[in-house]
Amino acid sequence: MFSHGADSAHDAGGVGVSSGGATVPTRFVWPYGGKRVFLSGSFTRWSEHLPMSPVEGCPTVFQAICSLSPGIYEYKFFVDGEWRHDERQPTITGDYGVVNTLYLTRDINQISTVLSPSTPGSRMNMDVDNENSQRTVSLSDGALQEGHQRVSEASIQISRCRVSEYLSLHTGYDLLPDSGKVIALDVNLPVKQSFHILHEQGVPVAPLWDSFRGQFVGLLSPLDFILILRELETHGSNLTEEQLETHTISAWKEAKRQTYGRNDGQWHPHQHLVHVTPYESLRDIALKILQNGISTVPVIYSPSSDGSCPQLLHLASLSGILKCICRYFKNSTGNLPILNQPVCTIPLGSWVPKIGDPNGRPLAMLRPNASLSSALNMLVQAGVSSIPIVDEDDSLLDTYSRSDITALAKDKVYTHVRLDEMTIHQALQLGQDASTPFGFFNGQRCQMCLRSDPLLKVMERLANPGVRRVFIVEAGSKRVEGIISLSDIFKFLLSL
Repeated sequence: MFSHGADSAHDAGGVGVSSGGATVPTRFVWPYGGKRVFLSGSFTRWSEHLPMSPVEGCPTVFQAICSLSPGIYEYKFFVDGEWRHDERQPTITGDYGVVNTLYLTRDINQISTVLSPSTPGSRMNMDVDNENSQRTVSLSDGALQEGHQRVSEASIQISRCRVSEYLSLHTGYDLLPDSGKVIALDVNLPVKQSFHILHEQGVPVAPLWDSFRGQFVGLLSPLDFILILRELETHGSNLTEEQLETHTISAWKEAKRQTYGRNDGQWHPHQHLVHVTPYESLRDIALKILQNGISTVPVIYSPSSDGSCPQLLHLASLSGILKCICRYFKNSTGNLPILNQPVCTIPLGSWVPKIGDPNGRPLAMLRPNASLSSALNMLVQAGVSSIPIVDEDDSLLDTYSRSDITALAKDKVYTHVRLDEMTIHQALQLGQDASTPFGFFNGQRCQMCLRSDPLLKVMERLANPGVRRVFIVEAGSKRVEGIISLSDIFKFLLSL
């Protein structure tokens, strides 16, 4: 029989190794679900089981608040009839098996927070009898990065619940701009002409329309241009520059399918194109983009049940969905506890491995004098949208993106250059004003943040059109320390 009274727990603050004195409101969190969850520990003399309540809006996260004196305590959770401990929190082996430990200090500078002070349904900032000051005391997982406490599992789970709820309640209609243009290309257009159109219109991707079938059948992207240019420079290639004048998009796509043995989710000669409708939830749209390994998906509306007479409304991307999330939560960051957390405290993105780490993999980076051919090969092989360009100290100078390749369509530049002879520096100058010095940080091209910047800032950078990766740099030197992509953000938020 359990005793569910909490008053004795509050009175038992001196049990364990305690220094006595004023008590401090202390939050305990169990973020792993269950039907009935209780808390017990040295502060209850292990004789009482305190009921834990689910956090509002996130039923898998349970919490309890006890008033404890500063000191060292042991505790465990009783979940659906079984004793459990939180493996992410500090543990020791004691008289009750493996138990979690808590060191409660008087020093406010040593107190770390797990949940946001403004988390709805909870009261984090509580009055403490210490010269009318306020303190917040919570549990942490003990993982430090340059003085920053790693964000707790509870904060992550609460944020995921609320993002998932928002995305499930909003649809593709929320992505449609008030005004704008959407460009589609006929599959019978010559490849050469199509890339000129993309460059002139300033768009990297365009849906493909098959007038014979009356359907949208694929997308033309910068990857196609990259593969075509590589094909042109391959000895024995069956595709010459002259043939680009008459070689249609349809013919190229079929040749690509046979050569590379895959459709990439973008070309389906005998199937329907991967697309979404404006009625689908933002969550389903994001999942469809991630699961198919694509960057853009057409939003298509058809007035008929058989899909005939399709109307192209928009091109949906993860950046557009992320912009909706930022706009919705920006002025109520308390609803997402992780938004104000430093990005280095969140298990997100790829980081430069620590010295001596046998499992660490170096980040893909390029020097400005590297050949354009090597840059394109790296983009294709690594399957990424952009690569940082750095100096000899790995300080960020610029970035080369897949979409930059369309600059070669201007004035038929690709007809009189060799990819292995042109440097990245020279290639980037094609798309910039001649007076612009190399390494000039263009706000749209080279997005960077510091490891101490809040997650919200990184998300806002990634929400900009055309940006798919943010580079985390060291303050002052701008040395690249990590890379966070759009897919990283969504896989984290959707727990994929």
